[in-house]
Amino acid sequence: MFSKIHTAAILGIDAYLVDVEADVSDGLPCFDMVGYLSSEVKEARERVRTSLRNSGYRIPPKKITINLSPASIRKEGAAFDVPIAISILAALGYLAEEDLKNTLLIGELSLDGKIRRVNGILAVVDMAKKEGKTRCLVPSENAKEGAVIEGIEVVGVESLAQTIDVLKNPWNGNVSQFDLSGVRESKNLNQNLDFSDIRGQKMAKRASEIAVCGFHNILYLGPPGSGKSMIAKRLPTILPEPTHEECVEISKIYSICGMLSKEQPFIIKRPYRAPHNSITAAALTGGGRFPKPGEFTLANRGVLFLDELSEFKKSVLETMRKPLEDGKILISRLYGAYEFPAEFVMAAAMNPCGCGYYPDLTRCTCTPQEVGRYLNKISRPLLDRIDICVEVPDLLVEELQTTILDESSETIRKRVEEARKIQEKRYKNINIRFNSELSEKMIDKYCGIGTKEKSFLKRIFKTGTYSARAYHRILKVARTIADLEGKDTIGIRHLSEAVCYRSLDKKYWRIKDE
Repeated sequence: MFSKIHTAAILGIDAYLVDVEADVSDGLPCFDMVGYLSSEVKEARERVRTSLRNSGYRIPPKKITINLSPASIRKEGAAFDVPIAISILAALGYLAEEDLKNTLLIGELSLDGKIRRVNGILAVVDMAKKEGKTRCLVPSENAKEGAVIEGIEVVGVESLAQTIDVLKNPWNGNVSQFDLSGVRESKNLNQNLDFSDIRGQKMAKRASEIAVCGFHNILYLGPPGSGKSMIAKRLPTILPEPTHEECVEISKIYSICGMLSKEQPFIIKRPYRAPHNSITAAALTGGGRFPKPGEFTLANRGVLFLDELSEFKKSVLETMRKPLEDGKILISRLYGAYEFPAEFVMAAAMNPCGCGYYPDLTRCTCTPQEVGRYLNKISRPLLDRIDICVEVPDLLVEELQTTILDESSETIRKRVEEARKIQEKRYKNINIRFNSELSEKMIDKYCGIGTKEKSFLKRIFKTGTYSARAYHRILKVARTIADLEGKDTIGIRHLSEAVCYRSLDKKYWRIKDE
C-alpha cells in the first residue's frame, strides 16, 4: 500500500515542493523515515504516531516507510507532521487518491491531534499556486496569511480529524479570504513621526528626499544632538508607496522569519530596521550553519538605519561592501548556496570624532591623530559605496524657537511618488525599479549627458580623487535629482548637486592617522 502527499519546505527565502511518500507493508513492525532529515523532522515519528492514536485512528503493526523527496536537500522544521500523518492514512486506505489531488498540506501536530501554526505559509502558498495546485490545507492560525495569495483555495484546519473531514468532503472546508483593500484603507503611515517636526536642516532634508526617491545610500555626519537620528527615523514617512509585488516580496521574507502578526499577515509599508551597533556580521547579513535571513534581508525594499556607524565593529562594516554594491547576499555552505535579497536605502549616522564636535576647535577635545583614527574606522571602499554624504550642523536657537512648520511628510512624499512614477515608466521593460539599481551598461542608456555636462565632470574629476564607482554613482544621483524636477535630461546643476554630496569626505577623511 503506497501513497504520495504534496507539501513544501523553505530553502533560504523560497519554498520548494516536497513529496511525502508512504509505504505500509508486511514485515517487522517499524516506522522508518528517510530523505536527508534534520533531528526535528525525525522526531515527527512520535508526534504523528501519538496524534493519530489520540485522533481515533489505529495504526496496525506493519512496516511503515516514509520518504521525503527530493532526498538531496536537507529538510528541517516540524511542518511535515500533517502530510506524514495523512500519507500514512492514505496508504492504509482511509483516504482515496482522488481526495488528495492537486492538494498541498502543511502543519505541525500536537500530541492531542491539534494543528499548530508554522512559518513561511505565504511563500508556501505562492509556490503551490505556481506549481499548479488548486488547494492548500494550512493551520487555521496561518489561514489569513495564506489567503493573501489570490487564485488558490486556502483552507484553515484546526485538527487532524478536521483535515481528514475536509479532504473527504471538500464542501465542509471554509475557504479563507483576505480583504487587501480594507488593509490598505486602514493603514497608518507613522502618524506620530513627521518631517515637519524637524527644525532647520534644509540640506539634510533635501538629501533625504533624493535618497528615498532613487533608493540611494545616505550618511548623516554631524555633532551630537543635531538631528541625525531624528531625520533618519522619519525616512519611512516619505518613502514611495510599495507596489503589490513588493508587498508580497516583503511579506514572504517576514513570513519565513515568523515575524508576521495574526492581525496583519500582509505588510503594506516599507520596512524600517535599526539594529544596535553590537550586532554580529551573521545577524546583519544572514548566516548560520543553515543560513537564515539577517537584517539586510529584513530591510529589503525599505530602510536600514545604522546609528553611530563608527561604533560598529570594523569586521561587521566591511561585510557590507558587496551587498551595498550588488543588492543581494550570496552565502555558500557545504550544503548549498543561499541567495538573499538586500535592496534597501542604507541610512547611517555618525559623529565626526570621538567627542563629536570636530571641526569646531572651541569645543573639540580630540587631537588630529584621534580624529583620524576615529574616522578611519569607516574605510574608503565602504565610504565610496555611499551615494550621498551630508553634513548635519548644530542648530541655531532661532531655528529651534521658530513656530513656523516646514514641509510635512505628506507633501514631500507626493513629490517622491511623482518621481517614482517617472522611474516606473522609464524602467517598465527591464527588471529594476529605482535609479540606484542601474548597471554600468544601463547608465549609458538612461543617464546620458551632453557635451557641456561631460566637460563639467571632466574638470571635477581632474581636481578631485574620485573613483570610477563614484563617477557612476554621481550620474545615478543626478538622474534622481532630475526626476524630482521632472526633467528628461541631466543638466549641470543636477550634476553639481550630486557632486556636492560626494565631497564631504574631502573635508573630514583627509585627516591622517599619524
